[in-house]
Amino acid sequence: MSLPSPFPLLARAPVIPVVVIERLEDAVPLARALVQGGLPLIEVTLRTPVALEAIRAIASEVEGAVLGAGTVTEPAHVEASIEAGAAYLVSPGTTPAFAAALAAAPVPVLPGCASVSEAMALMAHGFEVMKFFPAEAAGGVPFLKSIAGPLPGLRFCPTGGIGPGNVETYLALPNVVAVGGSWVVPADAIRAGDFARVRDLALAASRLKRAAKF
Repeated sequence: MSLPSPFPLLARAPVIPVVVIERLEDAVPLARALVQGGLPLIEVTLRTPVALEAIRAIASEVEGAVLGAGTVTEPAHVEASIEAGAAYLVSPGTTPAFAAALAAAPVPVLPGCASVSEAMALMAHGFEVMKFFPAEAAGGVPFLKSIAGPLPGLRFCPTGGIGPGNVETYLALPNVVAVGGSWVVPADAIRAGDFARVRDLALAASRLKRAAKF
């Protein structure tokens, strides 16, 4: 049985904002700013006590937002995230047992990997698109270039250490379908309620070109 494909989602935007929401009241205006800026795919990380409530609020109140749950690290996160309204899941890494749980999820998943062996293990579960994390620390662009030949069927969403200075280099790789990053959602802008700044950063990111074909 084939897994739910993330390609229709990833085709919508070249950048997935990786969001840490500390205050629930920031969730809806932040998501609206990102959608207005052309970045509808929003990864809300499960790093704070309000993360699931933030996903629930955005899913019910922000038209056009496509919510993902990030930092999914255990099977319990899968059910809780989907119940809250997550349309896709992202993990920072994937153990063999957890890979099986993610493969059984009813929504698209970007399982995390940082090596060729991990990528091959995930490929054996049926995954075709993976999160490459932490991208810069794990080899960055040279790593992704080097595995394009031996693993031609795989596509990646690199995340970690990516920003305005290197994002275009990543998106120029044919095996990179999108990138994840937090530079479009600066913590100081969120704290200050400066969602116009977030919208403008999102707009610039939404105009980036990518080499990957869908």
